[in-house]
Amino acid sequence: MDHFMKRAIELAINNVKDGGQPFGAVLVKEQDIIAEGVNELHKKHDVSGHAELLAIRRAQEQFQTNDLAGFTMYASGEPCPMCLTAMYFAGIDKVYYCQSVDDAFHAGLGKSKMIYEDLKNARDDRELKLVQMPLQEDQDNPMKLWKENV
Repeated sequence: MDHFMKRAIELAINNVKDGGQPFGAVLVKEQDIIAEGVNELHKKHDVSGHAELLAIRRAQEQFQTNDLAGFTMYASGEPCPMCLTAMYFAGIDKVYYCQSVDDAFHAGLGKSKMIYEDLKNARDDRELKLVQMPLQEDQDNPMKLWKENV
């Protein structure tokens, strides 16, 4: 097994021993570890405190960029939809993971599997209801303003 994946698993094991969930992540560029993370939900009570997101935040802060093209993520578990989406937004090129969403489900961590399944449904058939509230005619349009200023 690759030494980056071994590190991600080591982080996950240490996090479990610390009272956290079994997830660790290592963000790599050109064979160098740039940032690491573990799930910090048990410490910060922040649902976005996932291992991959923390590694991404740390790398973006270090390099002062939103663009992580050329980076590779190593994660002890298959990324949840939130983390996967962040990797798309950050431009990460490749993700290696060890244990699957199904493995997490069988360990009692079923949210990711449920969300992936729900996202396959039509918008109106999803568990989380999305309701669009269009701009009023007398409101400024933030997207139009942004487009004019870029």
